[in-house]
Amino acid sequence: MASRTGDNGVVSEAIPVTRAVDHGTAKLMPDVDRERAWLLTVDGAPQSYVDLDEPTYLEFEYTRRLGYVLDTVAGEGLALDVVHLGGGALTLPRYLAATRPGSRQDVVEADRGLLDLVVEHLPVPAGSGVVLHSADARAWLEAAPDDSADVLIADVFGGSRVPAHLTSLTYAREAERVLRPDGVYLANLADAAPFGFLRSQLANFAAVFEELALIAEPGVLRGRRFGNAVLVASHRPVDTAAVARLTAADVFPARVEHGPALRDFIGAAQPVGDSEAVPSPEPPDGAFGIG
Repeated sequence: MASRTGDNGVVSEAIPVTRAVDHGTAKLMPDVDRERAWLLTVDGAPQSYVDLDEPTYLEFEYTRRLGYVLDTVAGEGLALDVVHLGGGALTLPRYLAATRPGSRQDVVEADRGLLDLVVEHLPVPAGSGVVLHSADARAWLEAAPDDSADVLIADVFGGSRVPAHLTSLTYAREAERVLRPDGVYLANLADAAPFGFLRSQLANFAAVFEELALIAEPGVLRGRRFGNAVLVASHRPVDTAAVARLTAADVFPARVEHGPALRDFIGAAQPVGDSEAVPSPEPPDGAFGIG
């Protein structure tokens, strides 16, 4: 069991915390290898990993890929206005507060109980520029001002699936409206061959943005297994070469698809209206579970 040193200098064991939240059962589990690091799960599915002493440490592969894009969307250390749809344990808000101090960040999380749990046990340092909102992601987005964000990050899962109302062309248009002209949209998605869901999401954003990229492990892109894919959409080119170098050097290397190869991947897929939108596919047993 990991140990923690209190303000009085006494060393004690960190104890897992389990709580019923609005949309399931959340559990915070201390990492035995890192002194103030925690894994958040909801109904057994890993949601976030946070190291309170080292907020730039990103444990999950997909969060590192998001981090690589965030590192390259603007000059080093430049503050940004960022909207996070989906809060979890606030991994990326903490990362950006450390790597881009002075950034203004809005975090939108539908589960008020989960937010309360995170604020109580894993508080964000004062002055971090992170503002928390308990609201439905799409409803909050629809009420947000035009051209108000530099980056919009969507990592919203109801259980282990992206909700249907966040998978339509109308939603993509709302995201584009809230972003500034040079803004960047990022999303964590998950699918497997034949990629019906992923192709439809790419088709949605291809109808709204000029530039698209997709980051995923080669095994996922080849249809060998279910897995995460990071979608990047913008009106101006992102530095895909820099992102490709970073992802290729990762412990779990990934590929960056863009241009003609990505258009070929989308194929004949069409944008999806609100009435036809469906949640992302149910992951197979054990895809994201923990032992």
